[in-house]
Amino acid sequence: MLQINEIISVALTQVFVWPFVYLIFLMLLIFSKKETFRTETRYILFGHSLLVDLIFLCLTDIVVVLSYSFVVIPLRFCIPICMLIGAVTACAPLTIVAMCVERYVAICMPLRHHAISTSRRALIVILMIWILSSINPFVDMFILISTASREYLSQLTYCHYEIMIPEKMHQFARGLLYIVGLVIILTVEVFCYVMIYLAARAASGDNKKSASKGQRTISLHILQLVLCTAEVMCPYIESVVMQYDINIYLIVRYVNFLTFSITSRAVSPLVYGFRDEKFHTAMIYYIRCKNNTISSDTIKQS
Repeated sequence: MLQINEIISVALTQVFVWPFVYLIFLMLLIFSKKETFRTETRYILFGHSLLVDLIFLCLTDIVVVLSYSFVVIPLRFCIPICMLIGAVTACAPLTIVAMCVERYVAICMPLRHHAISTSRRALIVILMIWILSSINPFVDMFILISTASREYLSQLTYCHYEIMIPEKMHQFARGLLYIVGLVIILTVEVFCYVMIYLAARAASGDNKKSASKGQRTISLHILQLVLCTAEVMCPYIESVVMQYDINIYLIVRYVNFLTFSITSRAVSPLVYGFRDEKFHTAMIYYIRCKNNTISSDTIKQS
């Protein structure tokens, strides 16, 4: 039987998670219904960002519920879940930087934007993002299988990524690699922000308005990246705490989950779901629709 504190924690988690799951699912449904969203590069990348966030929230919510229910499962069944969580976690910042570069091209190279930002190239970028994001989980899995003992692989455990990297040196190398990658991504985003800022100062009229909006969008992307960075560092803090007290570890993990994981996923709907006129109009129509169905003809007029 769960204790009262665990029940409250699990219930509170659902209160935070599922409204965002519903909102992201709603946006994905709108994305699939309107052809404009499926052909424009920035919306394709945004749709991919939503899909990654949806997978992440659902998987991590399951893991949190299992942890607070004190349910342990065989490690071999945790590995695929951990690998997918690791992949989608890495997908988030890479997708953010792709969206920033797309805005940079649109604002700083408007004449070449349509030639550079095509739907085909957007799909290629998404494929590359998944390939890059999957390298670390697969490498960690092969190292674990080749070095861990049979007893370790057959034990019962809570599902968290650190079970795949039990060696301290491996943990250090993985953390260092993540930090280097995030520094590179942050450098690209700051470059895009500065260039768009300069374009906004030099532009006038509608061009200045568009550049200023792009500048604010990238500001939100940078905030999202900072949260993603903090989220990546959280497991290392949690692994240290777990060695001393499992109850404190669950509390720290719970706070980190709500503070960084959920918050960073809330920025994506804010950037396009509420600030983008097309998406906002489509969302309002869908929410107000009595039958909860989207009319394609109506959305095309939005």
